Amino acid sequence: MDTYHAETSLLGSILLENELFNELEIDSNYFRYQEHKLIFEAMEEAYREKQVIDMVILTAVLGDKIGAIGGVQYLTQLLESIPSTATFKHYEQILIESYQLHQAKQAVQDFLIEPSLSSLDRLVNDLKDVTALIASETENSTFEELIGISEELMNPNLEKLGHLTGIRSLDELTGGMQRGDLIIIAARPSVGKTAFALNLAAGHCMNGGSTLLFSLEMGRRQLLKRMISAQALVNGGKWRDIHNRFSPEDYQQAMRAIGDLSNWQLEIIDSKRTIAQIRAEIRKHQRDAANQNQLVLIDYLQLITPTTLRKDRRDLEIGEITRELKLLAMELEIPIVLLSQLSRSVETRQDKRPLMSDLRESGNIEQDADVIALLYRDDYYNKDSKKKNVLEVIISKHRNGPTGVVEMEFLREYGRVRELRQREGKLVGI
Repeated sequence: MDTYHAETSLLGSILLENELFNELEIDSNYFRYQEHKLIFEAMEEAYREKQVIDMVILTAVLGDKIGAIGGVQYLTQLLESIPSTATFKHYEQILIESYQLHQAKQAVQDFLIEPSLSSLDRLVNDLKDVTALIASETENSTFEELIGISEELMNPNLEKLGHLTGIRSLDELTGGMQRGDLIIIAARPSVGKTAFALNLAAGHCMNGGSTLLFSLEMGRRQLLKRMISAQALVNGGKWRDIHNRFSPEDYQQAMRAIGDLSNWQLEIIDSKRTIAQIRAEIRKHQRDAANQNQLVLIDYLQLITPTTLRKDRRDLEIGEITRELKLLAMELEIPIVLLSQLSRSVETRQDKRPLMSDLRESGNIEQDADVIALLYRDDYYNKDSKKKNVLEVIISKHRNGPTGVVEMEFLREYGRVRELRQREGKLVGI
């Protein structure tokens, strides 16, 4: 990609997702084209004063300069040219490298105008500075990475361990929720994927972590009631008639649970539905809670609105969403847990245990996910099942570890998931 297109892509990304402005490491001097420099400076002013960068505000800030940048039509073209902001940092890196090379070229030209020993010395120093800047932006060599691994062996960084789920048998199999991983949890409706996700959020918060939970299906208050029920072991159905159905013990337990939840680093968002909104909120949360172990949960994939709508190719829309979330998890070094529906094909088989191929629009999901956990309850399909209240977590993909099945106790009336008491910690290999 040339510098011109990198500049337009960077500006378009900021128009599409304003929060990216906080991620920038450059200023207007890094722009080679005057019209782009003017637009960026207008963005700086707009964000400084309004915390918003949109067409109306930019037009007002630019004022008489609007003609010099190609008018409102050019701003519209910048915005419409960006299908995704996932490669935003790539555009910025191109501008950084172009700026540094330009500085080197300028230093050489200055020397050629007035060559002397003193100007040669100045040229050498300038080139050293530029070389150092470029080197700081490049990736480590294989040798440097091996040195880093040896240092890690000698002095392990505990902060880089996976986030514990609070369910020992699951942590033993997966090593916890790893930074940079996209984790898919999938099930048929009413099997318990939301309850399972809420238990992950609770376990992470109780371990001192910070959780950001996006709910695209339920409101914040409804989810909080479910979390209170799970912690207090209060039947969730009693919330429909608190006055007549809550016992004195229920009140006491619920109030104690509310006190516990109030101390958690937990934020629930129920008003963001597009991938751009979700991505911006995750970045904002990462900055606001920079010293916390971050965990993001999204309930659920099929309700997210993609940046680019493709009515005839839902699989491409799903692929865009999962790819952007995977790139974001890697960039911010946080685990992102994404819930997903399974297709009805499960119901047509004699063995109802789900397979990865049962994931809706499964190709892209399987490709981008680091971990895929499929949930199954035999008593969901068979009322006479011998496995009452048993939730199977089938780890069918684990990019950096083993697969297997973990059986847990699922107390449906409370929405609580915990170790299976009579067979605690048992792992059943696939």
